[in-house]
Amino acid sequence: VQLQASGGGLVQAGGFLRLSCAASGRAFTRTSTMGWFRQAPGKEREFVAAINWAGRTLYTDSVKARYTISRDNAKNTVILQMSALKPEETAVYYCAAATNARLATTRMNYDYWGQGTKVTVSS
Repeated sequence: VQLQASGGGLVQAGGFLRLSCAASGRAFTRTSTMGWFRQAPGKEREFVAAINWAGRTLYTDSVKARYTISRDNAKNTVILQMSALKPEETAVYYCAAATNARLATTRMNYDYWGQGTKVTVSS
């Protein structure tokens, strides 16, 4: 399985970005969950959002009402729309995929990882 993340870039505080993650090499079944994590410089990688095959979602508290995760199962793609971005959200954003339907926040639940896309939010 390969995950290709894209859409990162430089944006001003309060701005909007749309990240995309395309999965290839395996047809994802009803048991799959896709998620986004981020890692800021000098910090641990942290959970951001996840969505399972049925469309159920989970967000970390700090991004609720500002971020939206969605997926297109036919295209094996997951999207993360981020609005009202804050400078402290500058990080490399990673997409991940799990071969189960759990909306998990822990890294160990995810089996596959993309290479990351860098998001820089200027103040």
